[in-house]
This record gives sequence, structure tokens and C-alpha cells, in this order.
Amino acid sequence: MAKAVEELKKSGIKSIKDEEWSIEDRLVLKEERIYMLEGALRVEVIWQHYDMAIGEHRGRWKITELVGRNYWWSGITKEVAKYVINHLFAEPLTSYHS
Repeated sequence: MAKAVEELKKSGIKSIKDEEWSIEDRLVLKEERIYMLEGALRVEVIWQHYDMAIGEHRGRWKITELVGRNYWWSGITKEVAKYVINHLFAEPLTSYHS
């Protein structure tokens, strides 16, 4: 929990309202969505929503919507956009899957 609070402070979140945040089963939730700490797990979540779509192309807005249904972190839109752009216009990045 302390790590989550520190990360939120660094991201520029100015206030944390009690009604928006809760803890359930050792998960920090923001408005009933799992708060994701910075790191590789965020990319894994994006990858699951983007790359696991069988036979269907999903753009960044759709992926952002899908990820945002269950997860939250500051900068989610930018991070999804970066993933999608790298996936569409570059060779697969080994850093995303390692």
C-alpha cells in the first residue's frame, strides 16, 4: 500500500478521496478497478487485451476502454497508445514481453 501511495504522489495526483479508494483481498482499488503499480505487469495487462484478440484488430481507444474496465493507473491512455504504436509500426519489442 505504501508503494502505491508513493507512486501516486510522484504521478502528480493532488488528492485521494476516500470514496474513490478501497482495499479488498490485498488489492488497492480505485473506483472498483485494480490499481496497477508501475512496471512490467502493466504491459502484461495491455498485451493480454491487445494481443490475445483472435482475428480482431483493436485500436488504442478500444484497448484503453477494455483495460480501463478493470484496471487503473495514472497515464493509462499514454501507455496503451505507446504499446499500440510500437506494435503496429515497429518490430515486436522484446522489452514488452520479457
